[in-house]
Amino acid sequence: MTTADERLHTIWNGCMTNDRKSQEQLYRLLAPRMLAVCMRYATDKDEAQDILQEGFIKMFRNMKNYRGEGSLEGWIRRIMVHCAISRYRKLKPMVLVDDFAGEEASAMPISSSYNDNGLEAKDLMKLVQKLPKTYRSVFNMYAIEGYSHQEIGSSLGMSELLSRTTLHRARTLLKDMVAKLTMREEHCLAG
Repeated sequence: MTTADERLHTIWNGCMTNDRKSQEQLYRLLAPRMLAVCMRYATDKDEAQDILQEGFIKMFRNMKNYRGEGSLEGWIRRIMVHCAISRYRKLKPMVLVDDFAGEEASAMPISSSYNDNGLEAKDLMKLVQKLPKTYRSVFNMYAIEGYSHQEIGSSLGMSELLSRTTLHRARTLLKDMVAKLTMREEHCLAG
């Protein structure tokens, strides 16, 4: 076990005894990383912070359910993802393409940090956040979190086939957005 893991487990043991200082330390230690997870599912930072708060509340209420198997941080991360999915399910009317139709990809505010190697990760994440909620959720769960289509389908209340189709559509939209951004960049450079 590394020193960071030992520190995390020491803090966790304090949390298990309901020590408020340990709970605050755990929050301060993991909140930035968990916020990054929540940002992948949220429309904006405010929504991500709401998901983060819900996730930590749920985690503190269910601490006794962590059996010590696997990574503690991984267990907490999974709670954050489930909170994001729960929020999505509460808010969703299942609309696939219509929520995207009104937005022009060319109107997206993207920083001009395009380089020879392609988009920077932060720019790609901005594009992912512009996807409709259904597309964004399926894309994140499959491409980033590693869920299977069967798991995605049961989590989001859709069929496995619809999950696959939604992922395909999300990738197609992302490719189109990247292509438009690339063309815009090339046009600006050609001046």
